[in-house]
Amino acid sequence: MHRRQMLIGAGAAVALGGGAAFVSASGMGSSSDYAAGIAPLRRPLPETPSARDLIRYATLAPNGHNTQPWRFRIGDGRIDILPDFSRRTPVVDPDDHHIFVSLGAAAENLSLASAARGAPGVIGFDPGNTPGSTGAVVFAFESARPIPSPLFDAITMRQSTRADYDGRSVSPADLGALATAAAVPGVDLVLLTDRSRMDRLRDLVVAGNSRQMADPAFVLELKSWLRFNPKQALRTRDGLYSVASGNPALPDWLGPPAFDWLSTATSENDVYARQIRSSAGIAVFVGGGETPAHWVAVGQACQRFALQATALGLKHAFINQPVEVARLRPDLAALIGLRGRRPDIVMRFGYGPTLPWSPRRPVDAVIVA
Repeated sequence: MHRRQMLIGAGAAVALGGGAAFVSASGMGSSSDYAAGIAPLRRPLPETPSARDLIRYATLAPNGHNTQPWRFRIGDGRIDILPDFSRRTPVVDPDDHHIFVSLGAAAENLSLASAARGAPGVIGFDPGNTPGSTGAVVFAFESARPIPSPLFDAITMRQSTRADYDGRSVSPADLGALATAAAVPGVDLVLLTDRSRMDRLRDLVVAGNSRQMADPAFVLELKSWLRFNPKQALRTRDGLYSVASGNPALPDWLGPPAFDWLSTATSENDVYARQIRSSAGIAVFVGGGETPAHWVAVGQACQRFALQATALGLKHAFINQPVEVARLRPDLAALIGLRGRRPDIVMRFGYGPTLPWSPRRPVDAVIVA
């Protein structure tokens, strides 16, 4: 669910200049090999899917830094989704908020996919009964007629599109459809479409990004999850693939120093300001409390919003700096008229291009006994 809009910057192509021919032949892999390597993840769900097939659909959910912080346990009539704390990002997400939002988004994918194939179920949260337990999301199957849904159809097409949009507004009817799709008990959704409030939110994003980029620990953590070329992204099957943000591919050895050189708070702030200006609106999700169970519900709501947006031909991207920098949360809560609450997720949306898909780990890597 986390984002990094400007991994290398538009100036990279100019800065590298005549070196492009050299770096293109330096073992980075090709875009066609990358596309072929990740295509099986998005193949259609079989009419009679196995639990593994359903889990594959679940893993297409958004998640912070594309760390994919989940493990799936297949049980009798249920699938448990557990947090994988070995894939934490403790600097940007010190209380594991993003992890549990990601689990909720994965559970929503699982629920929609299972229902579409005649096995709808109930999503619950088991807090655990052992000391130190953080709980798990539980999906319990039922039997019924298949429940088709445009949200299910959108699962393999959804992506977090970190690019400029075209500035067109979204119709009131489609805004209503987005709000209806995202209606999850205990979660409030506030839509910002007026330019005055969008500009105020932009200022919060810029302030948060400036603070994060000034923190060496944040930058180090971010860099550890960057994947600068197709070969590297296919090797790890996780992380933020720079080409999926519209940036040029770079060799492993050149990516990190190029990031240090070109990706500054100023350059990123300019990109965020431009991209928010190009967006049709901004969605802010606020849960009913500050526990893992509440964050899972937020994940369900924001994923349903994202899937409905995809079904309507809209793109979206996360701009979570005002919730990640704790000192900015009260300002964001005041902006959306929910003083005293903790905002959870901020997402811009609009009409934009399709970019390369992000990678995902194989299903075998995320199933546990």
